[in-house]
Amino acid sequence: MPTRLHFDEDDYLNCRFAHSPLWETQAVAHLLKRPDRQVYQRPWLRRTRRQAAAMDLTPLWLLMPQRGLTPGWLCPPPASPSATFEEEIALVRAADPGAAREDALRSLRTTPGAAAAARNRGWLHSPARMVREVSDALEQIWTRLVEPDWPRLRALLEADIAFRTRQLAEHGLGELLPEISDHCAWQPGTLTVQDRADCERHLGGQGLVLMPSVFIWPHVIGTFEPPLQPTLAYPARGIVSLWAEPAVQAGTTLTRLLGRGRAAILAALDTPSSTTGLARRLDLAPSSVSSHLSVLREAGLLTARRHGRHVLYERTGLGDALAAGS
Repeated sequence: MPTRLHFDEDDYLNCRFAHSPLWETQAVAHLLKRPDRQVYQRPWLRRTRRQAAAMDLTPLWLLMPQRGLTPGWLCPPPASPSATFEEEIALVRAADPGAAREDALRSLRTTPGAAAAARNRGWLHSPARMVREVSDALEQIWTRLVEPDWPRLRALLEADIAFRTRQLAEHGLGELLPEISDHCAWQPGTLTVQDRADCERHLGGQGLVLMPSVFIWPHVIGTFEPPLQPTLAYPARGIVSLWAEPAVQAGTTLTRLLGRGRAAILAALDTPSSTTGLARRLDLAPSSVSSHLSVLREAGLLTARRHGRHVLYERTGLGDALAAGS
C-alpha cells in the first residue's frame, strides 16, 4: 500500500535529519518478533539472546501488528537531531490514556486475538496501565539490549547522516529520497512510500524528518498521520559490517610518515566518526585520539563538523589521497 506525501516550498526548507534511540529500541522489538528480518543482525542476536529471552515483550508485540500500524503515540518523532532515550520515553509515558486507547484499538483489530488479549490485561478498562506497561517494556529493551551498544550504533547513524547531508547538498531532495530505499519513489513535489499504510498527506510546511535506522532493514517505516510531524526511517548504510571487528591497518609508508596512531586514525576515517567512536574502534585512549585529530586537522587532512552533541571528523580530499596512496 502506498503513502503519498506532497511537498510545498516551505516543506523543502523544513526537512531535517535525526536519529532516535527510541525508534531503534522499537525496531529491536520488531526484529525479535520477525526472524525473516534477522539476517544482518545475527552476531548481535547471538550475543544478546539470553537477555532477550529473559524479557516478556508481549505488551509491545500486541501493538506491533504484522499488517497494520503501530500506534502513533508509541513512536513520536524525535524533537531534536540527537534526542536521548530518557527524553523520548518521557513523551511515551506522557501519552493521553484516552487517545492512546483509541489509537491502540486500531492496531489491535488488525491481529486476530489481540483485542481479547488486551482486554485480559485490563488495557481497555485502564489505558493508563497499557501506557505504563508498554513504556516499561521499551525501557527494558533499551537498558538490556540497545544501550550497551548505543555508542557504536550512534556512530553508524551519524556517519549515515553526514553522508546523506552531503548528498542532499550536492543533488537535492529529489535524488536523495529514492536513493535511501527502493521503497521510495519521487515525482516532482510528491514522495511515494511503499509501506503498510494507505495515506495521503499534504505536509503543510511541517517538512519531513529523515531518520537512518540499524534494525529495520530492509524496510522503511514511518509516522505520517497528523498531528505528528511526518517521519521516515530508512536502513542505514554500513550495517553489513556493523557487528564485525575489522582490523584497521595503515600502510607502512603512511605509518612512517605520520606515526602509528595518526596513521591508524586517518585510515579508519573511511566514514565520518567521533572521537569516542574512533577510540573504541582502535582501542586507544580518547585523549590520545583527540590530540591526533587536532594535528591531522591542522595539517589539512581532516575536517570537523558538529552534529548534535558530537563532533564528527572526516577526511578531506588530501586526506583521502594520502590514505589511498598508502
